[in-house]
Amino acid sequence: MSNELYENPLISRYSSQEMGNIWSSQRKFTTWRQLWLALAESQQELGLEISQEQLAEMRSALDSIDFDVAKEHERRLRHDVMAHVHTFGDCCPTAMPIIHLGATSCFVTDNTDLILIRDALQLVSQKLAHVISLLGQFASKHGELPCLGYTHLQPAQPTTVGKRATLWIYDLIEDLQSLEFRLNQLRARGVKGTTGTQASFLKLFDGDHEKVKQLDKRVSEKIGFPAQYPVTGQTYPRKIDVHVVDILSGLAQSAHKIASDVRLLANRKELEEPFEKHQIGSSAMAYKRNPMRSERICSLARFVISLQSSPANTLATQWMERTLDDSANRRLVLPQAFLATDAILILLGNIASGMVVYPKVIQKNLMAELPFMASENIMMAAVAAGGDRQEIHERIRQHSQDAAAEVKIHGKENDLIERLSKDPAFKNVPIEQLLDPASFVGRAPEQVEEFIADWITPIEEKYGQQAFDQELRV
Repeated sequence: MSNELYENPLISRYSSQEMGNIWSSQRKFTTWRQLWLALAESQQELGLEISQEQLAEMRSALDSIDFDVAKEHERRLRHDVMAHVHTFGDCCPTAMPIIHLGATSCFVTDNTDLILIRDALQLVSQKLAHVISLLGQFASKHGELPCLGYTHLQPAQPTTVGKRATLWIYDLIEDLQSLEFRLNQLRARGVKGTTGTQASFLKLFDGDHEKVKQLDKRVSEKIGFPAQYPVTGQTYPRKIDVHVVDILSGLAQSAHKIASDVRLLANRKELEEPFEKHQIGSSAMAYKRNPMRSERICSLARFVISLQSSPANTLATQWMERTLDDSANRRLVLPQAFLATDAILILLGNIASGMVVYPKVIQKNLMAELPFMASENIMMAAVAAGGDRQEIHERIRQHSQDAAAEVKIHGKENDLIERLSKDPAFKNVPIEQLLDPASFVGRAPEQVEEFIADWITPIEEKYGQQAFDQELRV
């Protein structure tokens, strides 16, 4: 590619070759030819005069596409489908009279899009399952490590590092379930004609409705779909694009949340994404270890989320049986939504497989807040040792405010425990024993173990342990 022309960074920098191949011109136009062949084969099987020689000629030229010739035809005809009909016909002169017989352009364009969407959804599902497995391993490893919890981004009741990871994972499992559902609902457009009435095919088969229905069914099965949409206009329902991009947007939302948490925790120095030996965090500040992978996830996720409105607006403005103002938009939105989602999963897998945890910092941050959280337990123990509940409460309130002032105003350490230890009202209270972090995390370790067994293990069994390359190009 010329360096004097813009190139899409989703291809050159971020996404995988597998996803790029799905949306490539070679794959698209080869699929068009496979559809023309499936149509001709089915028409022959149902009695139309199409010879074996014509079919053999088409089969021999499925992959040999001369894109320069196609460009010349399109420049002349101003019609991409007819340009490729002629390009295919140049390779298959005998078959040329029956290529695209009775069909409209959306026969190849829409059925191809559905095939590519299906294959792309399958790839996303496999990669997402792999990320879920990697994060599950992380959650299991750190399921018992207490850490400070946060609500409103303020210190709250402790949890564990692994339990927090299960919150990330469950969002992704919801996304995987949505992907699987949509894959199971996906159908072929099939053979429907220019306005969905199948009138041209009914004419080809001399009014035989059963043969037209069989043609629709056979072509759909040949391209890998067990069923076709029961009714369409010229296109398959644009509602399908809405569903698909909604799912990808949902996955991007989950990834954005995970990456944002990683960025916040990196700021607290509690964990870090992988950082390579020669990686530079900042061109100016040599000491920095910026969370660039997580930042890139957020950036790409924002892009995918923004694409959600285009299919919705396209659906809303499809007049009657169809209008062509969907075409240019869909050429941009569908491939790029999948390419960006693929890039997000590569990054998320890379982070999940190499995330670094710093237990000492986690403990330090937790212990700085734990005295305040332990105050209720200390109060109850003091009352059990014979103290007056209201008096004990007031003493803890005063000591807490004084300790908070030391932290906030004077920048000193939290000395609440020291203050309570010197107060005679708490002389019979085993304060140090009441500060064990593990006693504050409730069922978090057990929840992690149960969640992995009930939710992650079945996904691993279903999808296997297929590994994907998480290495980043940039």
